[in-house]
Amino acid sequence: MRLAVELHDTRIGTLDGDARTFDFTPDTSAIAQFGVNSPVLSVAIPLVPVQRRDHAARRRNWFAELLPEGDQYDYMLAQAGLRRDGVPAFLARYGRDVAGALQIWDLDDPTEPRAPGLEPVDERGIRVLLEDPVGAPLGNTTRMGRTSLGGIQPKILLARTDDGWAQAIGGHPTTHILKPRLDGDRGTIIYDEEYGSRIARGLGLASFDSRIEDFDGLPAIVIERYDRAAGSRIHQEDFNQALGARGNQKYQEIGGVVSLRRVADVLRRNSSARDLRMLAERVTLATAIGDLDLHTKNISLLHPADGEVRLAPAYDVVPQVRDDGGRMALAVNGTYRHAALTRADLDAEFSGWGLRRSTAIIDDALERIEALVATESPLPGSRPGLRSQIQRFIRNLQAGDAVGAVGAATS
Repeated sequence: MRLAVELHDTRIGTLDGDARTFDFTPDTSAIAQFGVNSPVLSVAIPLVPVQRRDHAARRRNWFAELLPEGDQYDYMLAQAGLRRDGVPAFLARYGRDVAGALQIWDLDDPTEPRAPGLEPVDERGIRVLLEDPVGAPLGNTTRMGRTSLGGIQPKILLARTDDGWAQAIGGHPTTHILKPRLDGDRGTIIYDEEYGSRIARGLGLASFDSRIEDFDGLPAIVIERYDRAAGSRIHQEDFNQALGARGNQKYQEIGGVVSLRRVADVLRRNSSARDLRMLAERVTLATAIGDLDLHTKNISLLHPADGEVRLAPAYDVVPQVRDDGGRMALAVNGTYRHAALTRADLDAEFSGWGLRRSTAIIDDALERIEALVATESPLPGSRPGLRSQIQRFIRNLQAGDAVGAVGAATS
């Protein structure tokens, strides 16, 4: 199988081979355009004329990490009639609209390149899509859906236009992610995520919109894609791709492949001091609100066409800690248990990255989070006691205590 890999309207390379042996070969014209060793595609697989053979597995993993996870993956395989281990075949079917700006398509398919389009859908139709992950995984139509995105939580991807909502056809760029309210004790998640996203925006860690909307009686969180703007795509790679981690290795305790230190090292080598500070603020936020799921698929890099590398906005910011506590996806100063983390742990972690004035960064972030939580209320439907719990976490960190220490709640 031969797949074209396009980026920024340029044929940047080709994927050749079967499920076990496929590899990425950069196009010589792309190297001439973007430069030798350009990270425009990835910091893990820069564009070079002669690639290292011992890095072939890294390149295969990078493209495999474009695929969805969990049930979403299984449903999409069933929709397309594909095998589980066929990364090239999956990308040939769904690679027209993936995370970031890549468009991947089959060079030997006479129907390619396809003409993208939109199919309008009303509120009732959106509810049907949200409630039918088997028949329309990620909102893909059976015949012409070409959209894929990572993550496990049920979701669909749609395009919002001046005329309303539409399904993407033939690889048209989707603009929004919609996650429905779930049943049972998971029913607060979309409201909790809306609150976490609002705080992240207030801190300046994100600017994309997220809000709760109703679709024929079914509430859903509607999230503007930060890797889309004015109908165009913005390239990105997540830190599983950047660090060569696979699947659930996004959690540090599974394999020990990833860590905050390794994420910070990539930023220090490829980005700016400002991005390193933003990462520290993101980790402080996760600790202060109890966001346990800050793993390496929830941290990404942006790759604009000029070759600059930047930290992507904060996304999937969800307060998750319940009464029984929980463990962080990435250890802070060697500590996984959220309730045990202290301001000193944050300081030691950030200082270990070589970040200057880490104490001042932490204190400033906590002060701003405290002010935001004091003025921003969770929406009805959020977890009861969420706001007071976060206020307790913040006070404990400011006092130098363990974040989970029991104290008097603030209304």
